[in-house]
Amino acid sequence: VRGAQLVAVCDTLVAGRHFPEDTDPFAIGWKALAVNLSDLAAMGAMPQWALLALTLPQRDAAWVERFGAGFAALAKMSGIALVGGDTTRGPLAVTVTALGAVAPEAALRRDGARVGDRVCIAGVPGEAALGLAAVQAGRRDDSDFAHCIARLDRPEPQLALGQALVGVASACIDVSDGLVADLGHVATASGVGIRLDLDAIPHPPFALGAALGRTPRHVIDLALGGGDDYLLAFTVDPARLPELRERVAALGLDLREIGDIVPGASVSVITREGGDYAPARAGFNHFGSDDGE
Repeated sequence: VRGAQLVAVCDTLVAGRHFPEDTDPFAIGWKALAVNLSDLAAMGAMPQWALLALTLPQRDAAWVERFGAGFAALAKMSGIALVGGDTTRGPLAVTVTALGAVAPEAALRRDGARVGDRVCIAGVPGEAALGLAAVQAGRRDDSDFAHCIARLDRPEPQLALGQALVGVASACIDVSDGLVADLGHVATASGVGIRLDLDAIPHPPFALGAALGRTPRHVIDLALGGGDDYLLAFTVDPARLPELRERVAALGLDLREIGDIVPGASVSVITREGGDYAPARAGFNHFGSDDGE
């Protein structure tokens, strides 16, 4: 794209940590690209090219064919071209580098949130985490959890939303490690505090959690810190909300206002009664002692 700025992102997925060992290779190929496209979406970039590095324990032509089909399916949908990469032997891992283009000085960033802005999301955080819980409980083939497991295995990066946010949102981030944790990066980069309204944050149905022996509080905690959502969380000046609502509605998405930018330096979650809500964890920590669900 002549005259545009180049955006580069890179993510690695490791078997047993970023996806269950028994995941369909099609889903692994899809997700390996999706997590990178989500990073491009968070900057409002249009996908251009991708590089793929695949580490495999042994030669397996059928596995590679299905993996490639998943990668190619999402690549075709998103308009990105695979232009190179590498393969090697070792524990199963996938690394993708994705390159995108954005108009000069138009990229969405994490450091633009200002006191008084509203915090928004368009989607339901916690669904992928509940899908993982279902898989771990041996319910992968249970139709009741099909939607949540699809959100885990085949997340759909919000590329069109990211491009619609350009020029309107003041800051943006993709939610991969958990809503509270990732909004914490926005708070730090912008030098502000973020106050989330617990009752305004969408979450998976409590009934689905109950079917896995989980309490309503646990389901809410998945929405706040479960991770693997690959939704965009963003901030906007209230004066721009009507315009933003039109843009989001045109994409068939439901815009949810979930909090405010306030003076401070961290993220807090406030209950209806005005008290602080402390989630079980803020999000996924790659080098922490708690591996979560």
